Amino acid sequence: MKRLITAGTAVLLVGLGIGTAAAQPPIPYGPVPEPRYEAVPPPRSGYYWEPGRWHWNGYRYVWYGGHYASGGPRYGQWIPGHWRWNGYRYNWVPAHWG
Repeated sequence: MKRLITAGTAVLLVGLGIGTAAAQPPIPYGPVPEPRYEAVPPPRSGYYWEPGRWHWNGYRYVWYGGHYASGGPRYGQWIPGHWRWNGYRYNWVPAHWG
């Protein structure tokens, strides 16, 4: 009988640990607005287009317009800008060569 209780407790604790690790606190501001339409200028040789994005400035969302970024290594991989969860909050990671 003790083994069943011990095994059941272990399974319960493991399940709780997984559930709390994946949980994220509520965001203290509203959802990000829909992206704006941007007319992309003609391509430039050796440059890559990084689309615009919304940025929370602590008070409201502001729009950062898209722009061309200079080329990187010949065989590198272009990684577009994206949001990353660091365990406490989301941080913006600018576009870069990986």
